[in-house]
Amino acid sequence: MKANVGSIDRTLRYLTGLAILGAGFYFKSWWGLVGLVPILTATFRFCPAYLPFGLSTCSKDKS
Repeated sequence: MKANVGSIDRTLRYLTGLAILGAGFYFKSWWGLVGLVPILTATFRFCPAYLPFGLSTCSKDKS
C-alpha cells in the first residue's frame, strides 16, 4: 500500500472522524461508528477511494 493521504488531509480526517464519533455518542446512535472510517484512513495514510481516480495528497519527493 502506497501512502496517498498527505498531512493536511490526514489532520482533517482525524478531526472529521472524531466529530462524527462524538455526534454518534451524543445522539446515542450507532451511525457514529462511521467516524472510524476517516480515522483509519488517516492512521494508515491510505484511502482506497483515491485509487480509481489516481489522486494523492502526499507531497512529491524531488530527489
